[in-house]
Amino acid sequence: MFLDGLIIIISYAASWYLKFRTDLFSNEGNALSRRTYFGALIIIVPLYLIIYTAFSLYTSKRTHRIRYIMNNILKANVIGLLVYLTMLYVARQQHFSRTMMFIFFGLNIFNEMLLRILIRKGLVFIRKKGFNIKRVLLVGYSRAAEGYIDRVKSNPQWGYQIAGILDDNVEKNTEYKGVRVLGRIDSLLSILPQNSLDEIAITLGLSEYAKFESIVNLCEKSGVHTQFIPDYNRVIPTKPYTEDLQGLPVINIRYVPLNNTINAAIKRIVDIAGSAAGIIVLSPLMILISIAVRCSSKGPLIFKQERVGLHNKTFMMYKFRTMEVQPEESEKKEWTKRNDPRVTSIGKLLRCTSLDELPQLFNIFAGNMSLVGPRPERPFFVEKFKEEIPRYMIKHQVRPGLTGWAQINGYRGDTSINKRIEFDLYYIENWTMWLDFKIMFLTIFKGFINKNAY
Repeated sequence: MFLDGLIIIISYAASWYLKFRTDLFSNEGNALSRRTYFGALIIIVPLYLIIYTAFSLYTSKRTHRIRYIMNNILKANVIGLLVYLTMLYVARQQHFSRTMMFIFFGLNIFNEMLLRILIRKGLVFIRKKGFNIKRVLLVGYSRAAEGYIDRVKSNPQWGYQIAGILDDNVEKNTEYKGVRVLGRIDSLLSILPQNSLDEIAITLGLSEYAKFESIVNLCEKSGVHTQFIPDYNRVIPTKPYTEDLQGLPVINIRYVPLNNTINAAIKRIVDIAGSAAGIIVLSPLMILISIAVRCSSKGPLIFKQERVGLHNKTFMMYKFRTMEVQPEESEKKEWTKRNDPRVTSIGKLLRCTSLDELPQLFNIFAGNMSLVGPRPERPFFVEKFKEEIPRYMIKHQVRPGLTGWAQINGYRGDTSINKRIEFDLYYIENWTMWLDFKIMFLTIFKGFINKNAY
């Protein structure tokens, strides 16, 4: 905090100098004295330090990525600038140089980020020398304990050293990646005086949660900081989030940003605008494809097929017909194979370039689909996969898409369903409008040509 205060003063002084003592910027409107400008630091320094505190810039960052810290510095400085400019407006200080404040904004962000990088590198250096180390004792041998050890071992820059594990079911001196089981859990109070521990991590297996309350009481008697690492990775494989129900913490197993009304409305507006623009711009191409389909074989231009969409509701998805007309029952239960004789000559080209999917722009406009989302599947295969693939049905918590995160990562057509669901779940739980734009952009380069489409 002291260093931040110093950086703020240096950045501010440099901004004043660049604005009023160099020819880099116009000096028009220099109606205030130097004392007035530097007197403002009495407000600016504490204001920025309070905002930095609000953005958690003074909490431990051992395990945080540098990008997280940089984002918080940027956000804090944006808020700081907006607050100070608002204060100038309310105080009617029209002569105070806004240009200087924007110079300060840029310089301060750069200097604060540079400071954090240097501090981070300095901490990594001294941790490699054996200083600034936190010794941690694990209580409970489980998948969570092994996962914790894996991460600590692969990130020595965090400065964690695992002293050992206590467990009631695993034999003493059992080792995992150099970390030994020291004894039973009830030996915690006798072990504490022998070790200078900084933290205790409760890593019990799911089957041992009945002991949880007594172990917490035992740990708190030690006076050492205690944390809990739940062993639910296979039950809740991604990040859950908590709510407060009048003092009762509620853990939501699945976080879906598109359950938020505003997020869903923004995505729907983009879908309507994007599909309408696509229909207009691509209509000449769709007319040419229609003529080609009509000339290639007898049958309808558009192939309609039942698919499962949002909230498990079925809808009719549209495609350009790429196959010979076949009985409906056989079509429902069979995927297209390599060199499938049912695929027409023009159909093969449409499939490998994904141009057969263009009519789905009308599905998007109607609200059955979205521009981006998990690809929809036929009801027969949904019933099959939901019994075989864990968490398969979660994909139906959002609208299916014309393209998706799995598709641009190569999981289209005849590829691993498990990997496809893994990428779909990542998209569902990490959705942002920017992620949608990224996927749409990458689809141009990765999404159209499909070597797995038969």
